[in-house]
Amino acid sequence: MNLNYEILSIERAEDCRELCNELMAFQKSKTKIKAELFDTMNFETRMIPSLKSAIYNHIVVAKDADKIIGYAYSNISPKEVYSNDFATFFDMFSVARKNVGCLSQFYIKEEYRKYGIGSTLFEMSMSWLHQFEDVEDYFIFVSNGNNDALEFYKRKGFVFSHEILDGFITVLRNKNEES
Repeated sequence: MNLNYEILSIERAEDCRELCNELMAFQKSKTKIKAELFDTMNFETRMIPSLKSAIYNHIVVAKDADKIIGYAYSNISPKEVYSNDFATFFDMFSVARKNVGCLSQFYIKEEYRKYGIGSTLFEMSMSWLHQFEDVEDYFIFVSNGNNDALEFYKRKGFVFSHEILDGFITVLRNKNEES
């Protein structure tokens, strides 16, 4: 393996299309609740709208030589973005500040898991998120059935907040106490 990491400009988000679509298929394969909700989830319906509604976006990719084998997409968004026709992702009154940070998408091809790539992508994403002094609440939304991801984020300091859509998504939260 010849691993390297690169931060992509938003104009290059398209480079993550294939992996984003793989992520949606992976999540559907794991889910035990409302699997049909993933039928319409893909790069066009998940990543593009998120990029457009965010104030700031951050995409970091892991590469083996020149091949992208994993990515993490994070954003800073107005908290109201997380209350829409699909769901209300958290209690708006529990977030004091105007904006929230979110590790929105995170995926590594299966054959590259267990090499520390996830930890590196996670740390790069969190470092970026924590640079915004006006943000104190960080969220990660984990699809049901993805217990490996849930445990990974808990080991990284995120805690269970609540479930939405009858358990379809587990909401994890971390507060920046320094803000």
